[in-house]
Amino acid sequence: MGKIHWIGTGLSSIPGLRNILAEIPDVHVWNRTEDKAVNLVGDLTNNIHKFDLKSLQRGLSRGDIVVSMLPGEWHIPIAKVCIDHFAHFVSSSYISEEMQCLHEYALANNVTLMNEVGLDPGIDHLMAHFLVHDYKKSIAYDLDNEIDFVSYCGGIPKIPNEFCYKFSWSPTGVLKALKSKARSIKDFQELVTERPWHQVEHFAIPSEDREQFEVYPNRDSLPFIKQYFFEDDWKIKTFVRGTLRNMGWKKAWKEIFKEIDSLDLDKEHSKLQHMSERLWKANSYGENEPDRVVLNVSLKASKNGATRYEKSYFLDAWGDERGTAMARLVSLPVTLAIKEIIKGNIVSGVSAAPNSLKIVRDWLEQVGNEAQMLKLIDKS
Repeated sequence: MGKIHWIGTGLSSIPGLRNILAEIPDVHVWNRTEDKAVNLVGDLTNNIHKFDLKSLQRGLSRGDIVVSMLPGEWHIPIAKVCIDHFAHFVSSSYISEEMQCLHEYALANNVTLMNEVGLDPGIDHLMAHFLVHDYKKSIAYDLDNEIDFVSYCGGIPKIPNEFCYKFSWSPTGVLKALKSKARSIKDFQELVTERPWHQVEHFAIPSEDREQFEVYPNRDSLPFIKQYFFEDDWKIKTFVRGTLRNMGWKKAWKEIFKEIDSLDLDKEHSKLQHMSERLWKANSYGENEPDRVVLNVSLKASKNGATRYEKSYFLDAWGDERGTAMARLVSLPVTLAIKEIIKGNIVSGVSAAPNSLKIVRDWLEQVGNEAQMLKLIDKS
């Protein structure tokens, strides 16, 4: 087994990093600020380095596994270095076009580039794979069924506030996402949403109290139809992967929407940074203040107006003595991905969260240990 190189000790890294340090001795921790890493994990390891790409290159050997928990712009340079040195790569981020372009190069060098193994994307993928597999094996399976698939995830304050949100890290990424288009399917038709606040709906999670949230489509949902192994001839009425927020979010963020809509993100960097700093100061989590993560993935099949199949995976978690819910649920799948690569269970090339039912079941069981609630609800 090669060495593990974990790059980045930000807020989303620590629970998973500490877990892997407790289990596997040969882990090299890299961070752009070495002292910060020492403060966070120095009680578990002395193997801490100041990160730069050249230093990482010098430390890589064939068969090593590199985890990038850095911002997305670092993933491609690090992944390329990994392939050059026959080392594997793991990140919790979405697979970008640039990452996908490395697929053939990684295959040629027998290297795994595993992405989308966080919370969303990550745990949501596991739930989707389980539901699709379960539906295909059920007696309800019928090509004449109409399919409704929804996947909503959100990191929200455990204790609601007037702003209906709090930031776990820099608001810049959240603000940029507000300028992004989204594609989904609604009433059998492709729906393009220019801005998230244009398509906010109410959504009741499948809990006993049917708690209500505001939800909206996020990014481009359509490629995930293929990734989740939907059949080409399925009648898809609804397909959306989206974001979940506390009730009142749209109203509370009204002025934020106006401000971000007026910005040119390519030119007005200083304005965006000022806005981000202002929001961070006013709406970041205090010390030991609990966050909350809610994730719901549902698959429904109907025919002639009657429900034939309807199951949902529902996760509810909040911050406790183990760390924030967001950090636990982002970093745990990363550690599970490391272990699967060590076992040789992940193929070479660019891949997302695993779809093998055995691995999906195992990972979801371990995810359940990090959440206050994780259950499969059968409403068929």
